[in-house]
Amino acid sequence: MSEVKTPIATGGCQCGAVRYALYVKPQASHVCHCRMCQRATGGVFAALVGAPKAEFAWTAGEPAMFASSNLAQRGFCRDCGTPLSFAYNTPEARFYVTIGSLDAPEDVPIEIQFGIESRLPWVKFCEDVKAERTGESESAQAFFANMQVNQSS
Repeated sequence: MSEVKTPIATGGCQCGAVRYALYVKPQASHVCHCRMCQRATGGVFAALVGAPKAEFAWTAGEPAMFASSNLAQRGFCRDCGTPLSFAYNTPEARFYVTIGSLDAPEDVPIEIQFGIESRLPWVKFCEDVKAERTGESESAQAFFANMQVNQSS
């Protein structure tokens, strides 16, 4: 008999064609100001929250995927264009969804900001939240060392 999981958080796109569920409390809520995230969302930053890949499922429809680099993929609704997800191509990485696509985004306050080297100077947001530059740690530098970006400049 298969196990039935109860969603802890749910969400989806604007038109309802794609829906998802997280089966654990959303983790690692953050915003990323890097240029890749700005371009991927069409906004001034990406707001994301995650779960282990095994604790995430698409529950209706399937998103289109774009390999924004050789390290990661981003999901979006092919019908309405809503940015929905981000995931690194490693088995141990979390699967992230856009906070704005959650049914209850108010339940996931931002814990940290990444990519602040690209934060636009007029963005005044979460000033009291911890912030990091991309590749600040040695492990991040090693991970990003061979990244090939698949977006236009």
